[in-house]
Amino acid sequence: MNDYQLTDWQRIFLGETPWQFLVEVLGRTLVMFAVIFTALRATGKRTVRQLSVFELVLIIGLGSAAGDPMFYHDVGLLPAFLVFLVVILSYRTLTNWASQSPKIEELVEGKAVCLIDEGEFSIEDFKKEDLGLDEFFMELRLASIEHLGQVRKAYLESNGGISLYFFEDEAVKPGLPIQPDVFAQKSNRIPIRGDYACTFCGTVETLEPNPAKHPCKRCHRTEWVGALRTRRVR
Repeated sequence: MNDYQLTDWQRIFLGETPWQFLVEVLGRTLVMFAVIFTALRATGKRTVRQLSVFELVLIIGLGSAAGDPMFYHDVGLLPAFLVFLVVILSYRTLTNWASQSPKIEELVEGKAVCLIDEGEFSIEDFKKEDLGLDEFFMELRLASIEHLGQVRKAYLESNGGISLYFFEDEAVKPGLPIQPDVFAQKSNRIPIRGDYACTFCGTVETLEPNPAKHPCKRCHRTEWVGALRTRRVR
């Protein structure tokens, strides 16, 4: 404690390693960079283009194995090579099993989940996913969607992306609006006769003015907002 100095630049920048170790760091980094590049090439182009949960675990594992040997002088390169070999072989083995077994494929890669079916939320499937309504609406707005009545099917893919299939223009039906300012107009009261969308499940009903709360036929919630029927602008 008595040797501690605030301006000890050797300690601040290098810790307990000598300056000469910086040259070794350069060499270690180049070696591990080549190993990472080779490993990712071995796993296939799909790993780089889009990541499933399993592939993300692969990348994190490789990154952790590669990082320490780059700048820790007491960590050798050979153990890192062994980690890379085990991870890559495990990945290739599991992907080979997955290609032959749908159950293993679902376990390793996950499966697509239907979030919107015929312009309404698939309530049970939506509840199972860790996806906030605001986040989901943002994804739809980025695809130039104004209301759920424009969407025939929406799937949450295993890599986290959302696949969308639309109604033809003439088949668009009244749907739940997803613009923040319009959605915020939701209410328990029905002021005038018209088409209203349940803000929880997206079900659309033609409702009459009523001072009492009107429960949704599908989910029994009582908050409604005026439905839209505009066509999608592309």
